[in-house]
Amino acid sequence: MNFATADLCDAHEDQLAAGTLRVLDPVFSRFGRASCFGGEAVTLKVFEDNTLVRATLEEKGAGRVVVIDGGGSLRCALVGGNLGKLAEKNGWAGIVVFGCVRDVLELNECNIGIVALATHPQRSEKRGGGERDVPVRLPGSAVRPGEWVYADGDGVLAPSAPLI
Repeated sequence: MNFATADLCDAHEDQLAAGTLRVLDPVFSRFGRASCFGGEAVTLKVFEDNTLVRATLEEKGAGRVVVIDGGGSLRCALVGGNLGKLAEKNGWAGIVVFGCVRDVLELNECNIGIVALATHPQRSEKRGGGERDVPVRLPGSAVRPGEWVYADGDGVLAPSAPLI
């Protein structure tokens, strides 16, 4: 997939005005080899527990993007090198984390795109909590299951329907 979020915004100004194309706040750092990524959103709501993240990434991704509302926690990582490799192996296009990641060197070897708030060396707990396929709130916008996500060096977009 090759696109520029700036060009998508320019081409879809009507959707920006209508609110069906939203731009997430510019708070994310980029990881992984994919310079841009996009796909249908699979949403997760978790807090300092990545059990559901692993279970989701164990499924076939089919070019989709996992959008994780981790509550913005900066106290542990929700995605690390093993999950990055799992996501790549199972065909996920990318991961958006409203929280932290770890194992940056390993993540940067994965042929997927990842955006997250920050890095943190501590792993999350494994309590088995969380919700899937629910609307999630990220900085700047909500993302609903089945909506779309596009990300590149300029930012992260959340349109209601595919743009390309």
